[in-house]
Amino acid sequence: MTVLDARALNRATLARQLLLDRADMPVLDAVAHLCGLQAQEPQEPFVGLWSRLRAFDPAALSDLLTGRGVVRTHLMRRTVHLVAADDVLAWRSRHDAMLRQRVLGVYRRELAGVDLDELAAAGRAVLADGEPRSMSELARAVAGRWPEPGPRALGEMLIALIPVAQLPPRGLWRTKAGVRNLPIPRWLGREIDPPAPEGSDPVGEVLVRRYLAAFGPAATADLRAWCGLAGLPAAVTAVRGELVAFRDERGRELLDLPDAPRPDPDTPAPVRFLPAFDNALLGYHDRGRIVDDAHRGLSVAGARVVLVDGRVAATWDVEAGTVAVTPLRGLSPADRADVAEQGRALASFLSDGDSRRVRIAAAPR
Repeated sequence: MTVLDARALNRATLARQLLLDRADMPVLDAVAHLCGLQAQEPQEPFVGLWSRLRAFDPAALSDLLTGRGVVRTHLMRRTVHLVAADDVLAWRSRHDAMLRQRVLGVYRRELAGVDLDELAAAGRAVLADGEPRSMSELARAVAGRWPEPGPRALGEMLIALIPVAQLPPRGLWRTKAGVRNLPIPRWLGREIDPPAPEGSDPVGEVLVRRYLAAFGPAATADLRAWCGLAGLPAAVTAVRGELVAFRDERGRELLDLPDAPRPDPDTPAPVRFLPAFDNALLGYHDRGRIVDDAHRGLSVAGARVVLVDGRVAATWDVEAGTVAVTPLRGLSPADRADVAEQGRALASFLSDGDSRRVRIAAAPR
């Protein structure tokens, strides 16, 4: 079985994630291809798409949110994602049990004795008037019946039990707004697909194929880390005949779609600025293909990172209109020049052309 080293996996990841060469595709197609973008920080997906698409116009993503082509909702790993509306409707039921169990993992003691079916029914009754509500407002509306758990535990569980969309203006370009929730079927005007019959997992099979198209080659542990679903072995088994297999340098089996891009490991990789919680970092259990072990914690801490030669080499932030870059290792003069060029372009994007300032700190000794 062919062994793919870290550099080969890196270039494959960059290609699948649209980071090796900016893509010419509509924003909705990009969101769908990426299987959604993590979005608990509302402005971060705009940077993620700017780094991936040529001539990205942030208004296009805002229009998709207001036009209901893209939805902000809790889905993979019980984190907020921007997901194409069609995918939300198709995938949400498959994630129901995971969402519920992850809330119980945090609030099991507080929710002991609460009938979750009754709680869900009460929450739906509150939302039936069509008025968007915050999580705390929804929790307070049912707290008289369940006073013991407290509003936080009730609210978190209600948001897991009831498929809701976070409505605009939350998540619009350069807009600050609180979270207001409405049931997804009411927001989209379409019902969520029901669960599959017992013994079948068509959505799981779709998730396997879609994940590999956007993240492969990958191990089943990577797939599980991305979606948070434990019960996909049957889906993997069902589609295995369609797939090709490799090994990584540690001997793990990696699965992939046969015709998906696996670029030459020597393919040049441009500098890319990634937002907090970007797919390219959080989409794997083994993140060694893109970040050194010493810096792995940056991905879960929400640091914005800079890729140099395809790997995490710096962090970045914005200070008074200046893109401030902090290297994690030494950068060659050519690399610093490339980082500065991309940093100026990012500063211009974030400021509508008012600033092209970038500052690169000295490398650590």
